[in-house]
Amino acid sequence: MQHKPLSGIRVLDLTNVLAGPYCSYQLMLLGADVVKIELPGEGDLARHLGPDVDLNEMGIGASFLAQNAGKRSVELNLKAAGDREVFEGMVRETDVLLENFRAGVLARLGFGWPELRELNPRLVYCAISGFGQSGPMRRAPAYDQVIQGLSGMMSITGTPETAPLRVGFPICDTVGGLMAAMAIAAALAGRGETGRGCFLDVSMLEAAISAMGWTVSNYQVTGVAPEPMGDQNATAAPSGTFDAADGPLNIAANQQEQFEKLCREVGRPQLATDPRFADREARKRNRAALSDELNAALSQRTAVEWEQALTAVGVPAARILTVPQAVELDQLAYRGFFTDLPYPDGSGRVLRVSGNGVLIDGEPLRPPAPPPLLGEHNAERASLVDDWRVSRRVS
Repeated sequence: MQHKPLSGIRVLDLTNVLAGPYCSYQLMLLGADVVKIELPGEGDLARHLGPDVDLNEMGIGASFLAQNAGKRSVELNLKAAGDREVFEGMVRETDVLLENFRAGVLARLGFGWPELRELNPRLVYCAISGFGQSGPMRRAPAYDQVIQGLSGMMSITGTPETAPLRVGFPICDTVGGLMAAMAIAAALAGRGETGRGCFLDVSMLEAAISAMGWTVSNYQVTGVAPEPMGDQNATAAPSGTFDAADGPLNIAANQQEQFEKLCREVGRPQLATDPRFADREARKRNRAALSDELNAALSQRTAVEWEQALTAVGVPAARILTVPQAVELDQLAYRGFFTDLPYPDGSGRVLRVSGNGVLIDGEPLRPPAPPPLLGEHNAERASLVDDWRVSRRVS
C-alpha cells in the first residue's frame, strides 16, 4: 500500500467554493483525513455550481465534485450551542483548521486564534482570504475575478487591443489554495520540531502577485512596465504561437541552439545568420518580421507534423489543444492522472477526477472515495472525535 506523507494528519475544512477546497483536496491527496464542516441544509456553495442544472439541484454540482473527493461531510452550525461543543471537541483532536471566511468572521463566532490555540496548542490554523487578515482591504469581499484585476494580471493578458482580459480559469483561487497547502505542510513539519502549532494568514492577492514572478520582478528591478503581448513570450523570440497548415502551433526556441535547429528544420537556415535575427535581443526587436518568415515556412505542414519533427531535434513545440483534447492525452493516461470514482448519488455513473501531477515512488496520488453528500457523515460526529483521540494516543 502506498504511504502518503500526510497520513494520520486530520484536517477540519470550513471552506467554500474553490481556494479552500482546492487546498484541502491537495492535503487529502497527500494522505490527510479531511472532514468538511458544512452549514446544515446548505453546505458548500460549490454544491450548486456547474453547467449541469440537475447536479446543482442535487447538491453535487460539477464545481463541488471536482475538488472534494476523498473528504467527509459533517453538518454543524457554529452558532448553535450543541454544535459548538461538537466542534470544540473536533478542534482539540485535529491537526489543521482551514477556513476562507472574510477576515474576522470566525473570531466573531468565538473561535479566533487565541481561543483555538487554547483548545489545541498543536493546531495549525490556516485562514485564506482575498487580502489577508490585516490591512485596509482586509474586510473587502473578493472573488477570483477581483483578484485578477487588482494584481495586474488582467492588464497583461491579451493583446494591446484586447487587454485587459480575464485568464480563462480561476487562477488566483488555485494559486491561493496551493500557497495555503504548501504553508500548511511546512507548518506541520515545523510543529514536528517545536511541538507548537501556528496561525497562517494567506492572502490571495499577495499569492497571485508572487506567482506572476518575472512580470512583477522585472518591473521592480528595471522600472519597465510589462505590456500585453497576446500569444507571444516577452522574454524571447521566436517564442509564442505560430501558424501551421491546419492551425496554431506553440514554439519556444528560447536558446540560440534551439533557434538554429528550428531554422534548419523548417527549411530556412539563412534566418540563423540574418543580422535581424542573429541573437536574442535582435530577434526580440524584429519579432514581427521573424514571425512572418516562420509562419510562411510552417504553413507547409500540419501542426502535429511540426510538433513531432521539432520535438525530435530538441526544439520545444506542441499543438494548442482544446480542453476535451487535452484530457485525452496519452501522457495523462500513462501517469494515472485521472481517477474514476462512482457518483455520490448512487446512480452508477462514473465520475472522473483529477490528481495533482505528483507521483510518490512511481505511484500517482488518488482520492480513496467519491465526494460526500451533504452531511453524509453526520452519524460519525461522536465517534470521529473518539477515533481521533485513540489513534493519537497510539501514534
